[in-house]
Amino acid sequence: MPYYELAFNIPAKNCFTYLRDEKNEAAFGKRVMAPLGKRDCLGYIVGERESPPPGLKESSLKAIRRVVDKEAVFDNDDLDLAKWVSGYYFCSLGEAISAMLPSGKKIRTNEFLGIDSQDSGIEGEEDYIHSSKLSLSYEQEAALKTIIEAENNVLQPKGKIFYLFGITGSGKTEVFLRAAEAMIKKGLTVIYLVPEISLTHQTAEAITERFGKVAVTLHSGMTPAARFNEWMNIRRGDAKIVVGPRSAIFAPLKNLGLIIIDEEQDSSYKSGSTPRYHARQAAMRRSSLTCAQLLMGSATPSIEAWKLMQEGLITRLDLKQRVSGGSIPEIIPVSLEKTEGCLSTELKNEIALTAAMKRQSILFLNRRGFAYYYHCKSCGYELKCKHCSVSLTWYKSRNKALCHYCGYSVAAPRSCPECSSLDASFTGFGTEMVEEEVRRTFPDLKLIRIDADSTAKKGTLKKSLEAFRAKEADILLGTQMVAKGLNFPGVRLVGVVLADTALHLPDFRAAERTFSLVVQVAGRSGRYFPDGKVIIQTLRPNEPAIAMSCTLDVEAFYEHELEQRKMLNFPPYSRMIRFTFRSPMEKKAEDASKKFALIAEKTLPSGTDILGPAECPLGIISRQHRRHVILRSQNMGALHNGAAIVISRYEEIKESGVYVEVDVDPVNLL
Repeated sequence: MPYYELAFNIPAKNCFTYLRDEKNEAAFGKRVMAPLGKRDCLGYIVGERESPPPGLKESSLKAIRRVVDKEAVFDNDDLDLAKWVSGYYFCSLGEAISAMLPSGKKIRTNEFLGIDSQDSGIEGEEDYIHSSKLSLSYEQEAALKTIIEAENNVLQPKGKIFYLFGITGSGKTEVFLRAAEAMIKKGLTVIYLVPEISLTHQTAEAITERFGKVAVTLHSGMTPAARFNEWMNIRRGDAKIVVGPRSAIFAPLKNLGLIIIDEEQDSSYKSGSTPRYHARQAAMRRSSLTCAQLLMGSATPSIEAWKLMQEGLITRLDLKQRVSGGSIPEIIPVSLEKTEGCLSTELKNEIALTAAMKRQSILFLNRRGFAYYYHCKSCGYELKCKHCSVSLTWYKSRNKALCHYCGYSVAAPRSCPECSSLDASFTGFGTEMVEEEVRRTFPDLKLIRIDADSTAKKGTLKKSLEAFRAKEADILLGTQMVAKGLNFPGVRLVGVVLADTALHLPDFRAAERTFSLVVQVAGRSGRYFPDGKVIIQTLRPNEPAIAMSCTLDVEAFYEHELEQRKMLNFPPYSRMIRFTFRSPMEKKAEDASKKFALIAEKTLPSGTDILGPAECPLGIISRQHRRHVILRSQNMGALHNGAAIVISRYEEIKESGVYVEVDVDPVNLL
């Protein structure tokens, strides 16, 4: 009688042994419902055994209640990848598998491709690949040739890493698609990662048009059942190319030949919950396991990728020219110091001129709401969330002050809640305030706003982007959803309403993020015509990240930023693992972080820095007090091994009521 090893989506190191189900349907790779404590939980069968574990009797084992799947949903290759995720990111095997697999159950038809899910037959290549009629530039040809020749060259190691470093509008997407096409024609498969769901729609359309029914999309906007259905289609071999955000890196493709990561620098490739994996790191792992090539691309690479290119560990392929008749736009920095409201005279004039030319404008501000900081000049009172240590954002349309972290809201005060003074108000501006000012200034122009508030309803984002592309609006106002990858031929003007929103954040990546966002959003202008213009409004025009983004001097910015990082021993000159301790009781969080730091001091080898314990920059979120300890070293192997020992020793003495988040290679320290 076989016994089954089950992993659950809980932070438990070990797997659990169960007896088979009554119908005897259990098998490796299937999901099951099984009793865990006082309730039934979803578990994953990760192994079978002929006898109970040592020290356990059969009479003490529980039976699997029921089997969820008719066929296995993961195999040994998927399990190996899950084990790597579990080990590298310090999470349980069940948590890793749960992050990889879509939830949901099988549905009958493929709602995205419109084909029957049982149709696994793939016709000849000519029936599903529709090659582009576009002619490539010399730079594109050279880049593509290098990628394809590396795959064909038996003397070169497989799993080679390339980076398509090109200005916005230089045709990176076409090179990605041609490289994918070459792989598929050789019988290999492709994963194509994009950072934002707004880009998923645009890229998915281009890929479906090019590759037809063997192209599959996986993203969070799909229903759980639809995602699961696509997962099973991929497992059966119906798909040859999978496009989606970070979780698509786990798509169960066989014969993987190429992984593409578009906008590689984007922080959304890093998961914000356990396991806190980075899709780039997982892609490198899959590339090495399968000998697939890894092709990344961006106009603003991450600092880590830039340094690896400098060291020759990543092959850099340059695209320096725009390919659709456009040219680098004129970029004008404008100080907001003496400006009343959100829009400077220069930006207003350019919006009016652009509209008169029957062209379109994009306005970018990475801050939602109407205003975000309430302050009383009489007593100094600040309106903050009662559950989090952050200011509340005022939404004028709802007359509410809202917390973006926990959702807490209060009616906007008419006078200071502390001293009743009338000399208290909200300051700063968000997309809602910009929208009001634009509508007031340009009543005849049609505006579409895109942010997390305006696109909360399913399908709204795609509909809004399609309307703007069809020139049904003159102005697109949005947050970072509009900053990257989107391609609108009618756009002449881009206005960055406030470039320095992220510069004040206490995070070593603040300058890098600011530079990248400004350069990326500036790239939406002048892609098809040589008269593009960008107005960058700022309160800190001399800040290197702002000044260099205005001149598009990418090389100079990276040189400056690397100098700063080296001096401070921050990544890429070191590696970090961050431990965040949170508890409803401040003292518990503080004590736990101190105990952990003390163990680390006694355990870790020389050459490892221990930063903290300290209060997190966001000290309270959702009533949880937060403290963190950061371990830092230039040797990741020694750091990771040392951290594993510290974790196990801490677990022996830890108290209840404190949750520990482990973040390997954190992308922010807030």
